[in-house]
Amino acid sequence: MGFPILSLTTFLPLVGALLIIVFARGDDDAVVARNARGTALWTSLVTFLLSLLIWVGFDPADPGFQMVERVELFPAFSMTYQMGVDGISIFFVLLSTFLTPLCILSSWGAVETRVKEYMISFLVLETLMVGMFCALDLVLFYVFFEGVLIPMFLIIGVWGGARRVYAAFKFFLYTLTGSVLMLLAILAMYFTSGTTDLIANLGYGFPAAMQTWLWLAFFASFAVKVPMWPVHTWLPDAHVEAPTAGSVILAGVLLKMGGYGFLRFSLPMFPEASEMFAPLVFALSVVAIIYTSLVALAQEDMKKLIAYSSVAHMGFVTIGIFTRTQQGIEGAIFQMLSHGIVSGALFLCVGVVYDRMHTREIARYGGLVHRMPKYAFVFMVFTLGAVGLPGTSGFVGEFLTLVGAFLVNTWLAFFAATGLILGAMYMLYLYRRVIFGKLVHEDLKGITDLNWREAAIMAPLVLMVLWMGINPGVFLDSISGSVAHLLDGQPIRAAADGATVLQAAQR
Repeated sequence: MGFPILSLTTFLPLVGALLIIVFARGDDDAVVARNARGTALWTSLVTFLLSLLIWVGFDPADPGFQMVERVELFPAFSMTYQMGVDGISIFFVLLSTFLTPLCILSSWGAVETRVKEYMISFLVLETLMVGMFCALDLVLFYVFFEGVLIPMFLIIGVWGGARRVYAAFKFFLYTLTGSVLMLLAILAMYFTSGTTDLIANLGYGFPAAMQTWLWLAFFASFAVKVPMWPVHTWLPDAHVEAPTAGSVILAGVLLKMGGYGFLRFSLPMFPEASEMFAPLVFALSVVAIIYTSLVALAQEDMKKLIAYSSVAHMGFVTIGIFTRTQQGIEGAIFQMLSHGIVSGALFLCVGVVYDRMHTREIARYGGLVHRMPKYAFVFMVFTLGAVGLPGTSGFVGEFLTLVGAFLVNTWLAFFAATGLILGAMYMLYLYRRVIFGKLVHEDLKGITDLNWREAAIMAPLVLMVLWMGINPGVFLDSISGSVAHLLDGQPIRAAADGATVLQAAQR
C-alpha cells in the first residue's frame, strides 16, 4: 500500500481535536458540548474504519514490518520518522481504535463538565496510543510512549473522583520515573549503534554486558506500565478515581504498552539478558497472580476488584512473554488483546450501575437480575471471559500461556494455574453478590435496564469476546509469523514432540 495509511490513522484523531477547538465554540454550553461529542465520535469511528483497512492490507505470511513509511527528520543524527506494523503490533492498533469510540459513546451523558476539553483529551490520547504501536524509531517511540501520560493525567485529574488529584499524580510520577531510565537506555543505544532506527537496532547485537544494563533500564519503565508487582500500587487508585471511559482505556490499552515494550525491545534486542532475568520475571509474575488475586477477593469496591484482577491477568502475560516459546508469546499477545476487551467491558458494566446509583460498593447491590436482565446477561459474558471459560477469549490466551510455562518449568505452570482458580473465585463472588439474590434495597427496585446507547456499546464487546474464543485462528494466523521471526535469535525452549502436539491443539 503506497498510501500513508498508518500516518493517516495515527494523526486523524489529532485533526478531530483541532476541529473541536475551532468549531465547538460559542456561548451556549449545551451546543458546544453536543458539537464536541459529535465531532469526537465521528472522528474516532472513521479512524477505526481506517485501521480496518490496515488489517485488510496486512499479509499474515510476511513476518516483517509492513506498510513502512519513512521520512528522514535529522539525517545528521540518523533520526527518522518511521512507521510500520507487524503481526505483533497490528492488533494493538485495532484495539486502540476499537475501544476509543466506545469510550466516547459511554461518556455521552456521564461527563457534563468541560466536555470540549474532555473529548480533545481522548482524541489526543488515541493519536499517541496508535502512534506508539506503529513507531519504528526509538525517539519517535519514546515521544508517543511518554506523551500518553499527559492526556491520561488530565482525564484522571480533571474528570475523576474525590481523590482524583492524588491518583493522577501517583500515576504520573510512577510511570515517568521508570521512563527516565528508558530514555537513558535509548541514548546509550544511539551512541553505540549510531542510529535510532528500531529495525537497525534489532539486528545490531549489543554486547552481553551492555544488554544487562539496557534490559534493566527498559524493565524499569515497562514493569510499571504492565504493572508488575510490586510497582502496581498506582493502578487501583487510578482506576477507582478515573471516569469510566478513563478506566476502560487505561485497562484496555495503556497496560498493554508494557507488554508490547517487552516484545518489541527486551526480547529481540537483549536476548541474553532476557534469558538471564527470566527467573526474576517469573517470580514477580507468580507473586502478582496469587497475591493480587487474594487482594481482589477482599475488595468491597467493584472497580478496585477489577483493577486488582488486571494485575493478576497481566501476570500471565509477563510469564508468557519470557517463556520465549512460540506458544507462550502467542498466548501472551492473545491474553493482552482479550484482557483489553474483557476488562474494558467490565469497567463499562460498573459504570452502568454507578451512573444510576452513584456507588460502587458491592454490598449496595444484589438481585439486579430481577430488574436488569439484559445487563445481567452481558455482565455474565464478560465475567466468564475473565474467568477463562472455553469458548470465550480469555480461555485461549491463558491456555497457550500455561502451555508455554509448562514447557519451561512444571512448577511455574502449577503456580500460574492457581490464578485460574482464584480468578474464578473473585469474579463469581462479584457476579453473585451484584446480580443474584433478593432485591432487598428499596432504591434498587426502580433501577432501569440498559438503554439503547449502553446496549450499542456492549453488543460489539460481547461479539468480540465470543468471536475471539470461538475462532482464535483469525488472530493467531497473523501473530504466529511475527512471533516465530522474533524467536529466530532466541533460545526456543520447547521440546520437539511437545511442540508438535501443542501446535496441533492450537490449530
